[in-house]
Amino acid sequence: MCGRIAVTLPTDAMAQLFAAAPANDLPHVPNFNVCPTDPVHVVRSDGSQRSLGAMRWGFIPQWYKKPNDGPLLINARAETIAEKPAFRTACRDRRCVVLATGFYEWTKDADGNRLPWYITRSDGAPLTFAGIWQDWEGGDTRLRTCAIVTTGANTTMSAIHHRMPVLLEPEQLSLWLGEEGKGAARLMQPAPEDTLQMHRVGTAVNSNRAEGSELIVPFD
Repeated sequence: MCGRIAVTLPTDAMAQLFAAAPANDLPHVPNFNVCPTDPVHVVRSDGSQRSLGAMRWGFIPQWYKKPNDGPLLINARAETIAEKPAFRTACRDRRCVVLATGFYEWTKDADGNRLPWYITRSDGAPLTFAGIWQDWEGGDTRLRTCAIVTTGANTTMSAIHHRMPVLLEPEQLSLWLGEEGKGAARLMQPAPEDTLQMHRVGTAVNSNRAEGSELIVPFD
């Protein structure tokens, strides 16, 4: 679930919108086909200052000897995140917000062909996914990594998938980022029914090498 995203908001607008100090190594935008292991735009907080930085999309537990030492953890299930050894400390101490403009999901037709859908907020605002992050070191390699938290789909989203990312509203960001104390677990719920809208797009995005704004054009 949530295995491809698009980011089109300029980085200076992201920094202003989320009151975050931007890093110098932010990923290029626009990017209409951000894939797992690519860098993504992430907001985190130290309690007094928010930062906007880049993280590898694909959480690497500390016990991995190398980045591909186990499953690629791009998502973390809300229902088990607090108990899973890979995620439980990050869920408590290292929460973040992954920014996007839209994300893709797939259905299949009667012949098994993968049919992509592009999903955005109905109000046109950026998507703010609940995330967790982890620093990983192996030899001379140091990576800051993250995963997007998912939960059961609401009725709207369940038309194409049984899971959806946890979406945060502006007034919920401080609690998720640890700026307002405890209680973030209650935010890991499906979004209200009218939050998202979706449309079919062409199959070009089925390739992780595809790029360009035509990827999100509605499919006739």
